[in-house]
Amino acid sequence: MKYKIHELCEINKNTLSKNDNYQFINYLDTSNLTEGTISDLQRLDVNVDRIPSRAKRIVKEHDILISTVRPNQKHYGIIHKPIENMIASTGFAVITPDKSKVYPEYLYRFLIQDQITQYLQAVAETSTSTYPSIKPSVIGKLEIELPTIKEQIAVANILASLDQKIGINNEINKKLEEMAQAIFKHWFVDFEFPNENSEPYKSSGGEMVESELGMIPKGWRVVKLKEIIEFIKNSTKPGEQLNNRKYVPIDTMPIKKLILNSYKSYKEAKSSLILFEKYDILIGAMRVYFHRVNLAPFRGVTRTTTFVLRSKSLEDISYNLLLLNMPSTISYADQSSIGSTIPYAVWEGGLGEMLLAQPPIEIRKKFNNVIFPLLEKMILNSQQNIRIQKIRDTLLPKLMSGEIRVPVEEEK
Repeated sequence: MKYKIHELCEINKNTLSKNDNYQFINYLDTSNLTEGTISDLQRLDVNVDRIPSRAKRIVKEHDILISTVRPNQKHYGIIHKPIENMIASTGFAVITPDKSKVYPEYLYRFLIQDQITQYLQAVAETSTSTYPSIKPSVIGKLEIELPTIKEQIAVANILASLDQKIGINNEINKKLEEMAQAIFKHWFVDFEFPNENSEPYKSSGGEMVESELGMIPKGWRVVKLKEIIEFIKNSTKPGEQLNNRKYVPIDTMPIKKLILNSYKSYKEAKSSLILFEKYDILIGAMRVYFHRVNLAPFRGVTRTTTFVLRSKSLEDISYNLLLLNMPSTISYADQSSIGSTIPYAVWEGGLGEMLLAQPPIEIRKKFNNVIFPLLEKMILNSQQNIRIQKIRDTLLPKLMSGEIRVPVEEEK
């Protein structure tokens, strides 16, 4: 039986008002929810912090959130376990399903199909607002054909199990990344790398010497970033010569994650492209403060709004990646950016001029021997996630249309 979405749910049902006596809120902005994953929440004290004027949507369990601005950026998700005082931006349409009519997870899967996203984006591009956007009523007017609740649950569980495996891999990668960053800090910020006796250098009395960057271990040298990392300018144009490469525009580069985990077809590639190779390091140069620093697990092509940086030695990949990923490196790139409306980091006269204390090659080799296996494991997990996502995205429209049916036990 066919229904309009608004017949199955309420949209923007719960709105924060002056009568709500919250002492704090956990604020979710549209940029912090992408394809079902929450990257960050801002805990704000109502009596101390400035509360964003858009912090209005009260979020409850099983609510579905879809950004009404630029739907093709896929800022959507379903809330299974909301934390206390969770408030979303008015940039979301917050959809509260009637569970007597529709299984929330099934409705969510319907709404995030590519064909639905493309339709919402097409409507958004006809809007007269500053950014392509839709009214929540556009979602409410969509039509859905519902099978029985049992079949809805069965379909949703299949898709959720695939997402669960993706989530497990992401959690493993998160832990591996935290481990790699902690070891980098211990060795190269705290100067506690293992000495010739496998003891922590600084706390074991290792000799420190004066430098223009302050006290550094004896044997280290002060260099500019451009002396140790190659800036790649290997430009190309769109065409079939790219069919053995993966296209990575800046908007598919993950924020604050070490490994690239998505790409597009080369047929979507536009002009002004840069070729990159496996194990190159990519940094999103436009609005560099977003902190997109990723290791490439494949050969690809990206836009010129991305720095493509190459280690001069394979044994330096781990060290260079973690060095470039440091908040202080991103801060330097941000401060040397040009442009006011859209800040744009530069290499020559900018990030490439950053001074650093570089350890001897023997120490960098030891570090790579410890860290590179972690990076390889993260790459394998990311590649497995890409395969699972393809399976899920292939199944989704077929399950929703009834082309593939899930057998369920009939009521006696």
